[in-house]
Amino acid sequence: MRSINRTGLISGTGLIVTALTATLAALAFPIWSYADRSGTGLATLNTQTVSTQFGPLSALDREFITKVRLAGLWELPAGQQAQERGTTEAVRTAGEHLIAGHAFLDARVRNVAARLGLELPNQPTDQQRQWLTTLDQAHGVDYDREFANILRAAHGKVFSLVAQVRANTRNSLVRDLADDANTTVLDHIKVLEATGYVDFDALARDAASAAPPPVTNSPAPPGPTQSPNSPIPVVPSPGYTLPPAASRDNTSSTP
Repeated sequence: MRSINRTGLISGTGLIVTALTATLAALAFPIWSYADRSGTGLATLNTQTVSTQFGPLSALDREFITKVRLAGLWELPAGQQAQERGTTEAVRTAGEHLIAGHAFLDARVRNVAARLGLELPNQPTDQQRQWLTTLDQAHGVDYDREFANILRAAHGKVFSLVAQVRANTRNSLVRDLADDANTTVLDHIKVLEATGYVDFDALARDAASAAPPPVTNSPAPPGPTQSPNSPIPVVPSPGYTLPPAASRDNTSSTP
């Protein structure tokens, strides 16, 4: 009986110690895990970046290069179609800009990819093929409207990626490609909007649906107020010529 009691005591104590150890390990794991994740963004950047003679090439750089190529694979045929089926001169002009812009960018991106040793896709994505199918099935004014809105929405998304890459890339080839892409995409956005068919309300709703909620509440729209003074008095240098204003205030008097 005494040996049996000792065995039971040891067994019970062992179970208790094991349970306590497991509990402490479970409590400690999240602490270790989150502490280790404090540098996850930088760690991911480092592990997914490769060295090249033109500077580090990140995963975002490679994604950008791929998307420039993919854009040309479906926007070139879309531009050709718009030239043939657009019912207004503005739509046909937009198609012409798409052809010229993406022919240029496609040559640029193939050169960049070859110098960096990257493989590029040769077919559009499923979504891009669906966009082309939608355009194939549209006719007349409906075609003009579908063309303007599908292409404008796609360019808006690419435009934000170009800005992010241009601001952060450490690779000189990618930086130059982003400059060319920025100029081309902005031109396409302008000519698509010039068709008069772009639904800006739909663009805003789509962007709001895709974006995460703001961290802080935005301020209420301002009421009529006097123009505030400059927080820091600034006098431009006499040798620096200011760029022209984007638009003229209608209330100002012209000289």
